[in-house]
Amino acid sequence: MNRHVILRSADGCLIHGDCLTEVPAQFSRPTCQLVYVDPPYNAGVKRSARRGVGHRHLGNPAYEDVWGGLSGFLSMLEPRLETWRDVLLPEGSLWLHLDYRTVHDVKVLADRVFGHGAFWGEIVWVPGNGARRRRGPSVTHQTLLLYARGKDPIYNHDDPALREPYAATSRSMHFRSTDADGRNYRERTIADRTYRYYEDVGRRLGSVWSDCPAMRANTPLDREATGYPTQKPEKLLERIVRAASLAGGTILDPMCGSGTTLVAARRCKRRWLGVDKSSVAVEIAHQRLLGTDTPP
Repeated sequence: MNRHVILRSADGCLIHGDCLTEVPAQFSRPTCQLVYVDPPYNAGVKRSARRGVGHRHLGNPAYEDVWGGLSGFLSMLEPRLETWRDVLLPEGSLWLHLDYRTVHDVKVLADRVFGHGAFWGEIVWVPGNGARRRRGPSVTHQTLLLYARGKDPIYNHDDPALREPYAATSRSMHFRSTDADGRNYRERTIADRTYRYYEDVGRRLGSVWSDCPAMRANTPLDREATGYPTQKPEKLLERIVRAASLAGGTILDPMCGSGTTLVAARRCKRRWLGVDKSSVAVEIAHQRLLGTDTPP
């Protein structure tokens, strides 16, 4: 397909095109601290975007998630994985967002493309959707596979976005001391060294994230919703951007959909590149970016 630059600004660029060709055209060398990808899930359907409350887009579908089966999906994904790997800096990482349909098969594929030792971990995201299946357990989570390009990937573990409140029992049992500023804390002594932990800082998040509900992004009654199918919540993407990149670093979303990653990158003062084959996607992403202030 022909390349078409939808938006170019001081901090980023939005392109209507195929990431297989557009990403190498934009980055001739490793440039990105973070590549976040929310690809199709091999669901075998066409997805449409809502236009207004309760209405559906009547023109072209937002995107087609039809690949002729699992082998076709993996064949589509493999060369793109190689492209995303090649634009990552040594401190960069890939966050690959999938669901139960293909996550295990893609894990095997990504291990081959990146090397098994590059697998960095996984995040289980719980969107908060209710269970529907009656015969067996419903799948109510999605999985992000994380791959590191080098041995020391960026992970800002002390960022407030990667903290959660201590459990009530822990707060009442352990945080009984108060400093001169009125902050509650606890101290632990390990090998003759004393460490102080403040209650208001919270504890580090683990690998299960359940505090970023999908409903925030997908209800037509909320400001954040665009009507784009499978839109992810801004809170989730802002956390990922803040976790795996530094201010001024470059973020790539090669299948950017409604542009949530790009909005999060802009708000967090990162540079960004978004690419998508869907004209509906880039139209929505463009409008969102126009409504998001460019940081100074």
